Amino acid sequence: MSLTKKPTHEQIKRLPKVLLHDHLDGGLRPQTIIDIAARIGYTLPSTDPVKLADWFEESCNSGSLERYLETFEHTVAVMQTREDIIRVARECALDLARDGVVYAEVRGAPELFTQNGLSLDEIIQATIDGYRLGEKDAAQEGFTIRVESLLCALRQNDVAQEVAEKVVEYREKGVVGFDIAGPEDGFPPTNQLETFNYLRQEDAHFTIHAGEAYGLPSIWQAIQMCGAERLGHGVRIIDDIDVSGPTPKLGQLAAYVKDRRIPLELCPTSNLQTGAVKDIKSHPIGLLSKLRFRVTLNTDNRLMSRTSMSYEMEQVVGAFDWTFQDLQRVTINALKSSFIPFDERLKIIDEVVKPAYAKIAAE
Repeated sequence: MSLTKKPTHEQIKRLPKVLLHDHLDGGLRPQTIIDIAARIGYTLPSTDPVKLADWFEESCNSGSLERYLETFEHTVAVMQTREDIIRVARECALDLARDGVVYAEVRGAPELFTQNGLSLDEIIQATIDGYRLGEKDAAQEGFTIRVESLLCALRQNDVAQEVAEKVVEYREKGVVGFDIAGPEDGFPPTNQLETFNYLRQEDAHFTIHAGEAYGLPSIWQAIQMCGAERLGHGVRIIDDIDVSGPTPKLGQLAAYVKDRRIPLELCPTSNLQTGAVKDIKSHPIGLLSKLRFRVTLNTDNRLMSRTSMSYEMEQVVGAFDWTFQDLQRVTINALKSSFIPFDERLKIIDEVVKPAYAKIAAE
């Protein structure tokens, strides 16, 4: 069967992709940062787009999540007006479409973009407007993409409830869910327990950053205390799998995550940068996929990691000998785990993903 072959570089580029974990303020084009910074008088580490891209990548290769997060000061600084937010969101949608992404949930924290007086509503609407413009730009280039928004709250701040209420308000208007991000250590998800209870009572979708910089307690709290539908990263679930014997043995939490089909929003390149894993071949995605966890493949921050969905796919194909079948599985996993209505997920799977994989794999 052709799906059991390994795809080539060129084939990977053309495969339809689904992205669940991508930060809007982590995916700016370097030239866009330079253009806006020049207009507002903001000083950057470099005004050369290649050198600036190098700076972001090198700063994020420190092995420290805290240092990694500091780089966002520059991207956030150039996203403080409606015009600039629209531009960034528009380019995000177009860049993803050019890489073969057919469906994406892109997350952003509105609280970060209020420095010049924009309201949360203005920020949310500007983001949605940008995505819609980007979708139209993509269509003119012959690409089809759908981009929906996830609203983030930062766990170290105190606006989670307000952001969650905006998720409910903008439901079916371009926002499909809620996320909580920021430093895990010292800021457990249970700090926002009332907000998660509110979201559940409102039948709203949410994911939680957990199991990236912090370990199993973070994952357990996100799932069992807060009711997370998906785990943002969740890579540290590997700590609950004993691989010392001939057959991997799942601990109680790992077995629960697997049995309940809780999606893992894995971001391999980002995990390498923040020190969660030492190299791509030792990344847990290989074992977790083999054990049939609901694994999804994601970019996290395309600028900071100098990555794309095609690049992430190439990395796992090279490290774990993944085939078309493996890539199709994680793509379908992502659609099954998305926050759009079930019938709409199936439509993309049946009309876009499966036919394209079959056609490209048969070449």
